[in-house]
Amino acid sequence: MRSILITGGNGGLGLGIGRYFLQRDPEAKVWLGVRSNRSAAESLAAEFSERCFLLDLEVTKGDAWKIAVDRILENGGTFDVLVNNAGMHRDHLLATMPDEAWSDVIGANLDSVFLGCRAAIAPMMRQRFGRIINISSLSAVLPPLGQTNYAAAKAGVVALTRTLAKEVARAGITVNAVLPGYIETEALGDMDAEAKKQARMGIPMRRFGKPEEIAAAVFFLASPEASYVTGSSLKADGGIF
Repeated sequence: MRSILITGGNGGLGLGIGRYFLQRDPEAKVWLGVRSNRSAAESLAAEFSERCFLLDLEVTKGDAWKIAVDRILENGGTFDVLVNNAGMHRDHLLATMPDEAWSDVIGANLDSVFLGCRAAIAPMMRQRFGRIINISSLSAVLPPLGQTNYAAAKAGVVALTRTLAKEVARAGITVNAVLPGYIETEALGDMDAEAKKQARMGIPMRRFGKPEEIAAAVFFLASPEASYVTGSSLKADGGIF
């Protein structure tokens, strides 16, 4: 049975990825890394009570990562797939950006990926197998105004992915990034109707993506069939870029 850890397991995208694995892979044991707002994650875990579990994880703390990985190994013996999905944004123009808006966003989106990858590498190298999928963003390559912090963090995720992929390729570990565009999750909740309309008009497909469409890309990259795909950055944006 494959052990899969998905951070940000309480959000729309994390839950969508978790459900996709659980529904399509009967050998998947999914761990949802959560910190707060647990109700939706608890519902998914109850639905798949024998194969889905919540895991307390503060993704910006190295000690928390060690505890989480140890628990997965103690429960299943292997740690096969890591999906670094946790993140946040606090948009400001750079000239007026508070220090904490910069540090918090870099921590949640980039430091967390570094810590998660570092924690996962040791057991994956012992196994001579592993799949790491880092959720970046279209903002990494096409940043909007007001997202210098978020765009810098997500661009860093892409660079980290490419570098780490080279370092661990001979150990049977692949490392890839997925760059979603506008996806129908709580991340769009702050946009008013007019802003959503304008955003939709900028997408050649004229619609927002669905969590399951991102989940499908993650599922493929986590599969044995993707064994020769590493260091890649897969955009899923409806053709914006």
